[in-house]
Amino acid sequence: MSSRRMAVVAGSLVTASFSAVMILPFTAAADDQGPASGKGGKAVDQAPAGVKLTTTLPEKISVDNSSQKTAITATVKNEGTKDSADIRLLVVGFDGLKVTNVQGCDAIAAKDLPAGSNSGFSCPVGALGAGKSKSYPVDATFDLGKTGKICLPVQSADGKKTFWQQGPVPFGTTNPSPNAPATPLLLGTDNKPVGPSGDQLPKTGAGSDVLPLGAAGAALIAAGAAGVWWSRRRTG
Repeated sequence: MSSRRMAVVAGSLVTASFSAVMILPFTAAADDQGPASGKGGKAVDQAPAGVKLTTTLPEKISVDNSSQKTAITATVKNEGTKDSADIRLLVVGFDGLKVTNVQGCDAIAAKDLPAGSNSGFSCPVGALGAGKSKSYPVDATFDLGKTGKICLPVQSADGKKTFWQQGPVPFGTTNPSPNAPATPLLLGTDNKPVGPSGDQLPKTGAGSDVLPLGAAGAALIAAGAAGVWWSRRRTG
């Protein structure tokens, strides 16, 4: 084999090895979040015939106790038999959970956020084929001294209809670990805030009733129309 041909083969092997190394960390990070779940999701406006839009969130996330940073994967799916028209996904944070970036999406201006939320991004999904899904890496922070929730509405591109909404659903832990490097949080779990006044903070979670509040979540002017929002309140 000529020295030139040997150099080409060697270069190809190096490139293949480098690609494999680059893929592994991403796969491991995704696996750490556990299975995806549609917990806290519900259909709102009726989707076109043959279209079934849903979302999922990871069952588990991990919050760095020093930086308060965490990563979340938000996924929108079309579980129907027909392609959807153009749609958008909103990713909105509440209370101690603040969304800082969603890859490929635009931040919603503070004045246009739904009532009670602290951050949000609008993601132009486009048309979603039957049986297809699209995932968005979400960067967020979580103040472990508070409760925290996230909401994923799926809307028509003009925002006039909300076909599906997951949440606001809480992430949390009943066993805070402030001295550990990171704190694992579970989807749909009340957070027991870290700190002496933690028991005085409001609780949210599976024990609460879910009530439709129509357009009480304020108009998403930057996104194009009013959102349909659901909120939770305690009984008693």
